[in-house]
Amino acid sequence: MNPILAKRGRLGPYLAAWIPLTGIILELLAVAGKLSWVEATVLAIPLGIVHAFICLSPWYLCAVLPPERSRLGALLVGHVTAALVCSLLWFLIGLQISHALAVIPVFSELPANLGGQFPILFPVGVILYLLAVAFHYVLIAFEKSQKAETKEIESRLLAREAELRALKQQLNPHFLFNSLNSVSALSSSDPGKAREMCELLSDFLRQSLGLGERTSIALEEELSLASTFLAIERVRFGPRIELIERIDSESLGIAVPPLILQPLVENAVTHGIATLLDGGAIEIESRRRGARLEISVANRFDSESPRRRGTGLGLLNVKRRLAARYGAEATLNESERNGVFRVELSIPLAGA
Repeated sequence: MNPILAKRGRLGPYLAAWIPLTGIILELLAVAGKLSWVEATVLAIPLGIVHAFICLSPWYLCAVLPPERSRLGALLVGHVTAALVCSLLWFLIGLQISHALAVIPVFSELPANLGGQFPILFPVGVILYLLAVAFHYVLIAFEKSQKAETKEIESRLLAREAELRALKQQLNPHFLFNSLNSVSALSSSDPGKAREMCELLSDFLRQSLGLGERTSIALEEELSLASTFLAIERVRFGPRIELIERIDSESLGIAVPPLILQPLVENAVTHGIATLLDGGAIEIESRRRGARLEISVANRFDSESPRRRGTGLGLLNVKRRLAARYGAEATLNESERNGVFRVELSIPLAGA
C-alpha cells in the first residue's frame, strides 16, 4: 500500500503540497487558456484534487521497477506510458466535471471552453505525473533506509539480550558448582552443616531463579541476595567471614541488573577471605552521585597465596553484562593496594 495512505498523518501534508500546484493549474487556465477567473477556479480546485490522488499511483509502478534492478529503457517506457495514460484520464475526468457544472447557467459554456484547453492541460498532467514518479522513488528510498536502520537496531538489541541471557546462565552454574563442592566437602566432615548449607542454597536459588525474566531489581533486593549468599558461605567458613555494609539510603531503591553483585562477593570469598587464615571482612559500599550509582566491593587477600583456577571469570562476566547493557556508560575498575582488593562499579541511573 502507498506509504502516504498507509501511515496516518501523511495524507494531509501531501494534499497541502498540492495547493501551490493547483494555483499553477488555475493560472494556466485563466491566462494561457483564456477562461474567466471564476471558471478557472471552479475547475482548477477539483482538477488539483483529482490529480493529487492520480499521482499516488506511481508508487506501485516504482515498486515494480526499482532503478537499481531495472534497465533504463524499461523505466522510461513504463513511466512515460503511465504518464500519458494518466494525463489523458485526468483530462477526461475534467471534462466530466465541466459537464456536471454546466447545469449552472453561468457555467453553461464551460465544457466547450475546457475542450480547447487539451494542448495546455495534457502536457501539464504528464509533467506532474513524472514529478510524482521522482517523488515516490525518493520516498521508497527513505522507507528502505528507515527499515534498514530499524532492523539493525532490532538486531543489536536481540544480540544484546541473547548475550545477557547467556551470561546469566553462565553465572548461575558457576556459583552452583562451587556451592556443591562445598556441600560435598562438608557432608563427610560435618553433615549438620552440609544440611544447613543445602537449605540455604535452596532458598538462594529460589530467589535468584525468579529473577531470570527481570531486567532490573532494586539495589536493596540485590544486597539481600548477596547477604543470603554470604550466609551460605558462613556455614563453611564460620566467623572468618564478616560483612560490613556502608549503604547510602538514597541508593537502595535504584534499579540494577540482577545478580550483578553476587559474582563480586563470590570472588571476594573464594580468592580473598579463603586465602586468609583468620578470614576477614567484605566491605560493600554504595552511594548515589548525581545521575550515577557507585558500588564498591572490597576484601583483604593473601598476596603470596597462589592464584586459584577460575580467577577473574566472575569479574569478566560482570564486565560483559555491563557492556552489553550500558555500553561505555558503565565502568568496572579493579585495584590492589596494601593487601586489599577492590572492585568499583559505576552505572548510569537512566540506563537502569
